[in-house]
Amino acid sequence: MTTPEIFRSADKDSLVDAVTERFIATITAAQAARGSASVVLTGGSNGIALLEALAKDSGGIDWSAVDIFWGDERFVAADDSERNAGQAQAALLDHVPVKADRVFEMASSDGEFGDDIDAAAADYAQRLAARAGDGETVPEFDLHLLGMGGEGHINSLFPHSDATGESRASVVAVTNSPKPPPKRITLTLPAIARSREVWFLVSGAEKAEAVAAGVAGADFMDWPCAGAHGTEATVWFVDPAAASNLP
Repeated sequence: MTTPEIFRSADKDSLVDAVTERFIATITAAQAARGSASVVLTGGSNGIALLEALAKDSGGIDWSAVDIFWGDERFVAADDSERNAGQAQAALLDHVPVKADRVFEMASSDGEFGDDIDAAAADYAQRLAARAGDGETVPEFDLHLLGMGGEGHINSLFPHSDATGESRASVVAVTNSPKPPPKRITLTLPAIARSREVWFLVSGAEKAEAVAAGVAGADFMDWPCAGAHGTEATVWFVDPAAASNLP
């Protein structure tokens, strides 16, 4: 387990600027070292602001050599504005030369599995396994981006939920999310644990208690954010309001 690194920004805009700069450095370094890179995207205002910034200037990233995954997805129709994938396409992916066969979206409720959310989750798990090596079920992600709710939820892992307590499966279906829409597909904590680096992008005073709990290593069933760690780095990018309960 890596010791959390705290990056305190002056405000939300400078938080996004700092994340963008480090994202470019991290992904270009991964490509230089291994020939390609893999990223797990997140939604939310900070996550989308990052993607919009990268669309304007992504430095030396070779987007044709990046695998794109998502940490979770709303199980709604493909054209629903709530889908993280659609938001990411509009913010970034439509504007950079990513390869379609390296963009791994989760199935929609009007896709090939219809409203069978369990089949859709199993399909994503199979697609992850196909990109993994050495008998692993999940690729070694270079970077997993995370937003966070005020109660500490990450991806679609909510406090005291079966999904948060899942210890084996890499992807699960959520049918009773306390945050609408109720049906979602999510990567689990064991899947997140396959990430070299895990970054939290957090702003706002309503997140301060959860930030403090996550950094302190609270019980992850109470605060799911406390269960997410990278193998090489775990970084909390926080604005002053979100950091207000930190020492």
